[in-house]
Amino acid sequence: MSQTDDREMRTAIWRGLRCKCPNCGEGAMLRNYLKVRDHCDTCGEALHHHRADDGPPYLTLLVVGHIIGPAMLFYYTAYEPSPLAFMVIFMGAATVLSLWFLPRFKGMIVGVQWAARMHGFGHGDAAVD
Repeated sequence: MSQTDDREMRTAIWRGLRCKCPNCGEGAMLRNYLKVRDHCDTCGEALHHHRADDGPPYLTLLVVGHIIGPAMLFYYTAYEPSPLAFMVIFMGAATVLSLWFLPRFKGMIVGVQWAARMHGFGHGDAAVD
């Protein structure tokens, strides 16, 4: 792809949420739970430029908190559970949701950086911040 090619942000975000390569949408972006591959196995797109850093955990906390908070309020007022049952249910739910969202948000942020040509994406091998 040359620098003049348009990179569709919406497509890159969707591919990132699916943990797929933002360029081809076929290859896996992650090689482990949160480790981004250096290159796509399918199209060869370099992915090592990413700088996801603190974005995925921040978004995960934001989304999970907005899901769990109202659910806790509803469940407590509707069923008045014991404190132990309440903690077990919502600590478990928050953990499961966090583990599910975290790699998807990392993929989304890498996709956004790729589409916006940030941090060296689309600039050859030179890392441009």
